[in-house]
Amino acid sequence: MSAAPARGEGTEASTRGEEMHALIRELYPLCRSLTGDGVRETLRVLGRFVPLEVHEVPSGTPVFDWTVPREWNLREAWIATRDGRRVIDARDSNLHVVSYSTPLRRRVPLAELRAHLHSLPDRPDWIPYRTSYYQESWGFCVSERQLASLTEPEYEVCIDATLAPGSLCYGEWLLRGRSPREILISVHVCHPSLCNDNLSGLAVSALLARALREREGEREYGVRFLWVPGTIGSITWLARNAERAGRIAHGLTLVCLGDRSPFTYKRTLRGDAEVDRAAALALRESGFAHALIDYFPFGYDERQYNSPGFRLPVGSLMRARHGRFPEYHTSADDLDFVAPRPLEESLEVVSALLDVLDGNRVYRSTSPCGEPQLGRRGLYRALGGEPDVAELELAMLWTLTLADGAHSLLDVAERSGLRFAQLQRAAGLLRAHGLLEPCAPAENENGRVGCASC
Repeated sequence: MSAAPARGEGTEASTRGEEMHALIRELYPLCRSLTGDGVRETLRVLGRFVPLEVHEVPSGTPVFDWTVPREWNLREAWIATRDGRRVIDARDSNLHVVSYSTPLRRRVPLAELRAHLHSLPDRPDWIPYRTSYYQESWGFCVSERQLASLTEPEYEVCIDATLAPGSLCYGEWLLRGRSPREILISVHVCHPSLCNDNLSGLAVSALLARALREREGEREYGVRFLWVPGTIGSITWLARNAERAGRIAHGLTLVCLGDRSPFTYKRTLRGDAEVDRAAALALRESGFAHALIDYFPFGYDERQYNSPGFRLPVGSLMRARHGRFPEYHTSADDLDFVAPRPLEESLEVVSALLDVLDGNRVYRSTSPCGEPQLGRRGLYRALGGEPDVAELELAMLWTLTLADGAHSLLDVAERSGLRFAQLQRAAGLLRAHGLLEPCAPAENENGRVGCASC
């Protein structure tokens, strides 16, 4: 695996990469949490790309073993000296206040205050990100240098916030396909002022959704986008859409896609689902350094989709792994930590992965007894304008070899090492000349796509 370029190393990026980075810059100042107006404003911005629907689920709504929490909105939060000088102020960084802190306004002795302060001793200039979603508490996150500067015996502390009945909101958009089956793209929307985790996922998904919308009507699978608060958001969607979830044939969570690390794909719980194989193929064909890792029950919303009651085949695509890079959940996950070119590469990989899933077909040869005579059908002449004639010929032969109603084009790509797009082209030519017929897809015992009619 190749090493990641150094932080701050620039490369020439495409217009799409620059657009995604600009979107991250726009969303960066918003104070997001599990609930609240910061999430609503974020979804409003994403609504410029596709006409997403915003759902509001009231506080107190039971969702399986959970309950939708009260809504939290922060107006201001600060720590000030006795003469009114603010030494910590959430206006400087959304990370300064522990998310979901209870409202507070009083003088606090330094000894008591220190118990509510969080810092990173080994990173003296960074501010950590901390939350208190499901336990009423309050706190501030500060740099170690700021912590050391607090020497007065008492400070005025203000957390001007509301924590009251309201709602949890999430965004949803469905690009309909020819089939009722769907591909799920799920992105968590709750983290404030953290660019890689997960403004990068929001930016990549927004441009992906817009690009798919421009090709509406061309795809076999529908593609359902969810922009949800982490954990409680996906659980809420599943609770409200238990029957609809059965339409999900493949899925991805998109996280940490803007840094310069190699790609990482985390497999589904099953490990050999079609999306796992499509991700491996798309990453192999991309030429980008990458790693494939097995499922583990920690991370993002893939945990909820893979849970025993659903077992949806949802993997996770990322670059740096959550919890494995120093900047994770700190103020160093800033606008300099993500860059246009890695964002563009991430969009390319996700798009290619979806194209493999959408283009995967099972075929049966109409002339299975021996190799059909391609020359008398004019197939060799049909290749005259092709730039890679030899590869396309080989692609036709491999496709015919495995056109037994039990193997998909993804199987052919894995066995032959040929590019998936070239195999699609070969299958199209063979179909046009009456040598292939499509089979109705079904899953066989080991989860591979097979033929329902053969």
